[in-house]
Amino acid sequence: MKLSLVPDFRFDRFSDATLEFLEIQGIKGVILDIDNTLEPYENPTPSDAVKEWLNKLNQNGINAAFVSNNGKERVDKFNRELRLPAFPKAKKPFAKTLKLAMEKMGSNKSNTLIMGDQVFTDVLAGRMAGIKTVLVPPIKDKRDIFTRFKRLLEKPILKKYDKIHKRNKDK
Repeated sequence: MKLSLVPDFRFDRFSDATLEFLEIQGIKGVILDIDNTLEPYENPTPSDAVKEWLNKLNQNGINAAFVSNNGKERVDKFNRELRLPAFPKAKKPFAKTLKLAMEKMGSNKSNTLIMGDQVFTDVLAGRMAGIKTVLVPPIKDKRDIFTRFKRLLEKPILKKYDKIHKRNKDK
């Protein structure tokens, strides 16, 4: 089996995953990265836009959970008001925590997706867990050498996504 790093979907921001899109995909559970997916690192709490989007999901029977490689303090502070299932220090791209999140949400591989800003953590974790993947661009990218290197490695993968989806649009 070949493991593709190309995400299933790409959106400009988290809220582009509309209720209509999630319904069409048959999604009942959404696993979310926090940092640079929903909010920049320096925002300790969710914005009103994040809260409204998550509330819409909940009102329409779609569960959400946070799976973050960040520490417990950061994840707990972000989740304090939302009170969603949350898993800090998740060790993505390993899929173990994604499977725990699905259990907690009552979803399964066929009706769950993960959304994040990194190919080598979020998309790869989703692939290893056997679920759909959504990639969003980082809200505010770190400029350290390691992150810049990872972003450079992501470029050919994103070009492949664009090529695949341009071809599909042409059909």
